[in-house]
Amino acid sequence: MGDNSSASDGKTQKAGNRITNVYIWDMDETLILLKSLLNGAFAEAFNGSKDVKKGVELGKMWENHILKMCDDYFFYEQIENYNKPFLDALKEYDDGMDLSAYDFNRDGFSPPHDDPSLKKLAYRHRAIGNKYKQGLQSIFDQEMLSFLDELYSMTDEYTDRWLSSGTFSLRILMWPQFNSVISLYDSLFISLHLCFQCVARAFLEQCSSGEDYSTSSLGSTSGITDFTDTKFQHVNVLVTSGSLIPSLAKCLLFRLDNWIAHGDVYSSWEVGKLQCFQWIKERFNNPNVRFCVIGDGWEECEAAQAMQWPFVKIDLRPGSSHRFPGLSLKTIGYYFSVVYGSHDAENDEE
Repeated sequence: MGDNSSASDGKTQKAGNRITNVYIWDMDETLILLKSLLNGAFAEAFNGSKDVKKGVELGKMWENHILKMCDDYFFYEQIENYNKPFLDALKEYDDGMDLSAYDFNRDGFSPPHDDPSLKKLAYRHRAIGNKYKQGLQSIFDQEMLSFLDELYSMTDEYTDRWLSSGTFSLRILMWPQFNSVISLYDSLFISLHLCFQCVARAFLEQCSSGEDYSTSSLGSTSGITDFTDTKFQHVNVLVTSGSLIPSLAKCLLFRLDNWIAHGDVYSSWEVGKLQCFQWIKERFNNPNVRFCVIGDGWEECEAAQAMQWPFVKIDLRPGSSHRFPGLSLKTIGYYFSVVYGSHDAENDEE
């Protein structure tokens, strides 16, 4: 009994000493491509080898589906003018009432200037969060899902697999027993797919599993991997300059919802990225938490500098030294080390 208690106490202590890495992502022209398709900037960067018109057409199709999803399923026509920085911003007004039979079209929703109206807006936010958690399959029929899959594939091909998650890495990362060797597979995959999003989404999934693969144990007498010995946890947070509801729709349509929870999506549309970063720091208020910002814009760069957090600058231009591939936990570890110092586990990442 004493030995088991000692082992349990040791595992608890190790879990308490784990470092939590919070990765704060920008969305547009970082995790997804949309604006650069619509204005032709993505195609123009390839000096004539990309069809600008085709890129614009793809961008318009995405734009139409984002807006339609917002209007038809996310109450956007009712709440467009009442943007909030995150879905739980009005949680204090939500009394938790069962919404399964609630009629949102007949509840007399009006501008949220008093408590009853704020409660109705909070209900809508909760309903949107529930739909997000359930995924696209709970919103669209099979015909529409197939169409969206085709649109995704066409865009992925046009952008040289920018949107691709890397099926091989995705499948490996779903199986905990392979976690200790995932960095090897990740490196192999990166070398075979020279595009940013292959790496970014593989990295997103790696981080969203909540553990650091280089230190997890593959061997176990029970056949179950014991994660209590891992030294790092990883969390993905999205801070976008777009308004909240369309950003949530983008996450679903561009297949980011498996790695970024609805509660981890922030809109800096009105409050600015620095304010969002400050909220995130307060939320993860612990000496064992470290932050890293990843994006392509000046605002997140300046906000990261103000917070004294590392910033990874994404550059869309082909051949740029700041363009992907290359985003792995080891790569990010170098940025972390500048601000937070070096950690052996990160140096072991391949």
